[in-house]
Order: sequence, then C-alpha cells, then structure tokens
Amino acid sequence: MTNLSISRRDLLRRCGMGMGGLALTQLLSDASILRAESPAASISPLAPRQPHFAAKAKRVIHLFMNGGPSHLDTFDYKPNLAKYAGKPLPKENLRTERKTGAAFPSPFKFKKYGQSGIEVSEIFENTAECIDDICVIRSMHADVPNHEPSLMLMNCGDARLVRPSMGSWLTYGLGTENQNLPGFIAMCPGGYPIQESQNWQAGFLPGVFQGTYIDTKHTDIEHLIENIRNRSTSRDQQRRQLDLLKTLNERHRQARSDDPQLDARIQSFELAFRMQIEAAEAFDVSREPKQILDMYGPGTQARQILIARRLIERGVRFVQVWHGEGQPWDSHDDLEIQHRRLAQQCDRAIGALLKDLKARGLLDETLVIWGGEFGRTPSVELATPGANAGKVNGRDHNHYGFSMWLAGGGVKGGQVIGATDDFGFAAVENKVHVHDLHATILRLLGFDHERFTYRYAGRDFRLTDVYGKVVKEIIA
Repeated sequence: MTNLSISRRDLLRRCGMGMGGLALTQLLSDASILRAESPAASISPLAPRQPHFAAKAKRVIHLFMNGGPSHLDTFDYKPNLAKYAGKPLPKENLRTERKTGAAFPSPFKFKKYGQSGIEVSEIFENTAECIDDICVIRSMHADVPNHEPSLMLMNCGDARLVRPSMGSWLTYGLGTENQNLPGFIAMCPGGYPIQESQNWQAGFLPGVFQGTYIDTKHTDIEHLIENIRNRSTSRDQQRRQLDLLKTLNERHRQARSDDPQLDARIQSFELAFRMQIEAAEAFDVSREPKQILDMYGPGTQARQILIARRLIERGVRFVQVWHGEGQPWDSHDDLEIQHRRLAQQCDRAIGALLKDLKARGLLDETLVIWGGEFGRTPSVELATPGANAGKVNGRDHNHYGFSMWLAGGGVKGGQVIGATDDFGFAAVENKVHVHDLHATILRLLGFDHERFTYRYAGRDFRLTDVYGKVVKEIIA
C-alpha cells in the first residue's frame, strides 16, 4: 500500500510552486511569449503572439487586382514597344496560353513621379503621388500562364495542392489584436473570385485561421455580414445558449480524439457572438468625416479600401481586398477601355489609403501589397475562337515577368527592384519568384520563412515550401 502521507513543509512547497506556475503561465500568455499551440496556453488561438524576431510590420492590407493587370500599362514603362508597334518583336514571342502577334505599345502615357522619379502610368496617377513610399518590383515571375494555379501560388504558395493561404499562415503565427473581429478578412464585391474560398483557405491549419469572406457590394450591415443581429434573442440568452452548446461540445470532444473541425466550429460560434459588438461599427464608413470620404472617393472600391483601413486600425491582422468577382483585370480585348475603367475605380482610393495611413502613423506598421496573379504580354493577343471577342486589342496572360509593389511596414520606398527585358516579356534582372515574395513578406512581419512551419502528415510544411529567398533590397 502506497504511503500517501506528506509533511507540512512538502505540502507548502508543492502548493507554492504550483501557484507560481499558474501565475507564470498567465504572465507568459499576457506577454504573448507562450505559444497558443502549447497545451498550457488556455487562451484563444487568435490571441496576439510574437514572431521570431522584432519587426516593423504588424498587419497587412493586400490589394488584389485579380485577373492579371498589365505591368506594361501600369508600373513598367517600355518605350521600345512603340518603335515596333504593329511589327513582330525582334525576337521570338514566348509561349503563353494563347497565340500572340505583333508588338502592342501601351495606349497610356507614363510620367516620372516623386523625388525617386519612378515612371508610372497615367491611370494610376493618384497612387503615383505616393511613389516615394512604394517599392516597385518589376521582375516578378510565376510558373504557368493560367489563372487558377497562379492564384493558388500567389495566395497559398502552391499551384496545385491544398495549402494554407498567406493570411491563414500569418494569423496562425501572430494571432490578432482584436478578439471581437476575425483575424483574417477577405473582401470581394459581387461574389467570389475564381478558385473561390480556396484563396483564403486554412488548409491543414486549424480552421479558426481561415479567412472570413465579406461581399462588399452591400452597404447595409445585415446584408454585408449575414446574421450579424439576432432580433429574437437577447445577448444574455445567446450567451447562455452558447455556454450550453460549448459544454455539450466539450463532452463530445472528450469522448473522441483531437478534432480540429470541432475546435474551429466552437471558435466560430464564439467569434460570431463577439462580432455583434464591434463589426457593425467597423464596417460602417458613414462614421468617417466628410473630408475622409471625399479623399477616398465614391464607389464600391473606395468603400472597401476605406473599410480595410478601419479594420486594421481596429486590430485585424490581415485584410485582403479583391477588385471583384471572377477575374475583372483579365483584358484579352479592349485593354485600353477596361484597364482605364478598372483603374479609375480604385486609383483614387489607393492613393488615399497610403496618405491616410501615413497621416495616422499607421503606414510604418502596415504592409500594403498591390498586384495580381501575373501580368500581360507585350505582344497583342491574336483572335482565338471561344477565347476572346476577336478584336485584337488586348494582351494574353504573362507569367514570365510582371510587376507588384509594396509600401509601408519596413519597406524601403522610392525604389525599383529588378527589371524585365526591353519589351517586358520576361524578368531578366534580380528575378523575384512568388516564393521569394512570400519569404520577404514573412521577414517584414518578423518570421524566418524556413523556421515558420506546421507539422502535418509526418512532415513540416511552410508557406514557401522548400523554396524562397528574402529580397533584402526591399527591406529598409
């Protein structure tokens, strides 16, 4: 028979150490030192956490021009195209998704802006006013000239397999600063982009890190966020219902092995309850002063870009702003008309966002990313039955070379990274693959992309897979 007796001295020592351990656990949690995946961390999986090392960027706004904006008509001026207008390029056209023909010069004028003198198209003149805060990457390249795999590569780091999105990785690593709002929000007016919710999926990460989709076509809060208000049950009654449901779910979970889907469902109920407090106010841009509304301008793009600022201001970690459902920037025909129209919808608001963040002291800690999944060809797309309208005034997809830009959050502005060839067909100088971009974004947010992993199915996964190098020139 085991002797269960214990001296008074041992009892006090063990109790004291136990109470000290509990106190230490709480202190470490409050300081975001204790990781949420640790069994000792009883706090929310979305509680703020520290990255590998100190970083300026604490949050991200990703302005996604889905469909593939033309770098040749926005941020990569190629005067040589005008010399060969209507003529074959002096070298063979690269193979793209569809056949292309003669050189197609940009229909837009370019001008140098800022002290840096970086050339920007007239259709982004408002954004260009902030060019000294912007780092333009002109040497981006991806793997294939198709929307679906390129979207998956840009968002999830893999073109084919199910992987967590960049926003999910960042909320997994950093948590979020506001427990009453989702840590990762994806806004797209009118419906989903192609590949739909796969663009903001959590993949094999716990479901709580998946992006929350908002259709910003709507302005009324009850249409913008479905079921945000409960008109039949008081908050106290809802709380009691959730407490009961949580108790039942806990019993269900204890009788089974670890179930991440059940954990995610429990967290989603709790988050939905808390969102009733703060979401209605966060998405209501009418609360902004008139001068701010005037600065961003009218329209859906202005409203959702202003909402993005309001969300990161309230502690949301990652906000992705899609231009619209489908692939609006996919200008196979009428490129001049379509690109001018699309830029007019967002340029004013993008310029306002950068100026507004800077005026509020938020730009230094907010990383702003602009771009699509690839660029467009310098040669005109030829008529292909079933592929375009046969007008021969658009550009095909181009993954060999395209442009993106970064601003704020530790980025060295007023500079250009890399270059495409003389006609803008392929990146040739300081080439930056999407994996390199992801590695650099993670570095700006305080992560070593090779150490930032999640173990699944017997191996350690990361956003950059087994690739990627940090582009140090981007970092201030």
